[in-house]
Amino acid sequence: MSRIRTTTIALACTLLALVVGLWLGGHPGNLPDAIRKAFVEKDRAVRDQLFDAVQNDYYKKVSRSQLEQASLKGIVQSLHDPFSNYYTPQEAKLFQQALNPEFEGVGMNVTKDKRGLKVLRLFAGSPAQKAGIHPGDVIVGVNGKSIAGESSDVSTARIKGKAGTSVTLSVLSRGAARPRPLRMQRAKIQVPIAAGRLIRRNGVALAYVRLATFSSGAHAAVRDQLQPLLRRGARGILLDLRGHGGGLLSEAVLVASLFIEKGPIVSTDGRTQPRRELKAVGGTIAPTLPMVVLVDGATASSSEIVTGALRDRGRATVVGEKTFGKGVFQNVEPLDNGGVLDLTVGSFYLPKGENLAHHGIVPQVAARDALGTRNRDEALPVAIRVLYAKSR
Repeated sequence: MSRIRTTTIALACTLLALVVGLWLGGHPGNLPDAIRKAFVEKDRAVRDQLFDAVQNDYYKKVSRSQLEQASLKGIVQSLHDPFSNYYTPQEAKLFQQALNPEFEGVGMNVTKDKRGLKVLRLFAGSPAQKAGIHPGDVIVGVNGKSIAGESSDVSTARIKGKAGTSVTLSVLSRGAARPRPLRMQRAKIQVPIAAGRLIRRNGVALAYVRLATFSSGAHAAVRDQLQPLLRRGARGILLDLRGHGGGLLSEAVLVASLFIEKGPIVSTDGRTQPRRELKAVGGTIAPTLPMVVLVDGATASSSEIVTGALRDRGRATVVGEKTFGKGVFQNVEPLDNGGVLDLTVGSFYLPKGENLAHHGIVPQVAARDALGTRNRDEALPVAIRVLYAKSR
């Protein structure tokens, strides 16, 4: 009996030690000084040893700051999450500069590409268009520096600057063996959040609205463009979200609420994030008119939420190409060193429970997108034809 009791006590102590060890492993600050020095600080010593070896023996000179920043990036990159990024203090400053209204661009919409940034569309009369950039081209460098593998946020921020200053882009066109440098002058680009017009097909009036961004006030811009078209007798609505990389979640809910009177729009959930269900908030201006949403491979994030909600709630037919498939959201946290951690913390779920990560929304009517080519727009006529059939 005593042997059994001894064995039981030993097992219990072992399990207790394991549990305590695992807990303290995640809370090194609670370890006694001697144990922390023996175990936790050993990892730090190994890292310092590696840094010293590289600095002393590598055939090229490398600063310690460069190694430290690379180690922080490596931690986040080890997650293998394309939407989580660590931004160095220099990159964080670049973001702040890009948000400054005095810093402008060259007038194009882009999306991330493994080689850099793929051009989706250009604004009429923009510096990029005048310089000879075309949809489908890939920007592989900015001012002589490669942007391959770099965060699209950092790359686009590098392109921006004060209006009147110059930037040189390395542009790789389809079929070209090597990129060509194009120098252009940055300018203040006036792009409306939303633009609408009336389209007539066989005597039937249809409202067309293109949304450029889900920035603050996007829902009001869509409403302001749409209401005059409804008063002119529009019998159907075409919402164009092609090339739209997303924006504010709150604006996505408000835009969807223009067409959905009540009920769920999207829900969010994460390992440490409380589950939330976001519902239509009212202000509906067209709850029953036939609708089509036009999408492509760059339709992502908030624009996918609106597309998915309109589809799941039976309000719209989706036309175009499969969307990007960003079913997650991030939290941006400033760090003590001046850098920024942009970390994926949860997932989006459409009204019917679907998460879009890695697969996107498959259109109910396929149509090849032309915003990413030099050919005429082939998808828009298809979308108009579908909407006309629903509106007769």
